[in-house]
Amino acid sequence: MIRIGIVGIGFMGMIHYLASQKLKGARVTALCSRDRNKLDGDWRGIRGNFGPPGQIMDLGKINKYERLDDLLADPTIDLVDICNPTHLHPETAMRALQAGKHVLVEKAIALDPRDATAMVKAASKAGKLLMVAHVLPFFPEFQFAHQTIRGGEYGTLLGGHFKRVISRPDWSTAIGDSAKTGGPAIDLHIHDTHFIGLIAGVPSKVFSTGVVDKSGAVDYLTTQYVYDKGPALSCASGAVAMKAREFVHGYEIYLEKATLCYESGTTPLTVLLADGKSKQPRLKGGDDPLSAFTQEIQAAVEGVKTNTLPDVLSGQLARDALVLCHKECQSVVSGKAVPV
Repeated sequence: MIRIGIVGIGFMGMIHYLASQKLKGARVTALCSRDRNKLDGDWRGIRGNFGPPGQIMDLGKINKYERLDDLLADPTIDLVDICNPTHLHPETAMRALQAGKHVLVEKAIALDPRDATAMVKAASKAGKLLMVAHVLPFFPEFQFAHQTIRGGEYGTLLGGHFKRVISRPDWSTAIGDSAKTGGPAIDLHIHDTHFIGLIAGVPSKVFSTGVVDKSGAVDYLTTQYVYDKGPALSCASGAVAMKAREFVHGYEIYLEKATLCYESGTTPLTVLLADGKSKQPRLKGGDDPLSAFTQEIQAAVEGVKTNTLPDVLSGQLARDALVLCHKECQSVVSGKAVPV
């Protein structure tokens, strides 16, 4: 049995806790929060953009800690699941690794690529797993695309375009604070750079145009990812949509023998074939918004059991995704292509 301690009981902490209820061979045994009311089970103030609302929780069988050091000193905990704000990720993860714990940290791995690099090195030195919870590859449509590209059923990846656009969040003051999240070009867009890195690797350079807010944060961008020998990929991402459609994501992916099409809310995953026919694959877990998170945490659990880093949760991949986001922001500001 893998025993998990969650650090941070905000929206993502709640989602991870709920998703963990369906794990096999693992369970949450401890929670850490500076908020005594949350440790007492009052989660009614937690809000998010999907999933159930916060409510009164029965935490009678859970160990509760107000101090991180106390949770890290608990010898029964195998995996520390870090769900506190992004700017706190590096310090929390480094301390957990130094305490001899395996780590799963919510995306983004950090705000500064130098911190992300230090986290990867700290995991190697400690001989523990540093896993980053990028959930997008566990969403059914993106999982299908990843597995299809990797399996080669329809030939080589030629190109594609990705989209991820939201209206500016108003359900959390912290989520709108770019000093804590990096702004939409980091906190939101990193889903796309991570997935692009997963299916195509790191490009040689990026060229981006975009919209910059008064604080200097990039609110919206479009990017061309330039590979010396590889696919032609692009992405549009940001927080500029109207409330009438608060969220949309999707892709068109071009393979040698098929095109994969998907857009949330409008176009179900469709495979377009060379003979003019098309099909809509049967997907698992699409109706449950927590299913992808359960799969994600289950992958981390299996990694701990076997002491093997799952490639989709790789700290290095997450670090590279963060670097791409920063390079794209540099390109938006400079108006020039930026080497990666």
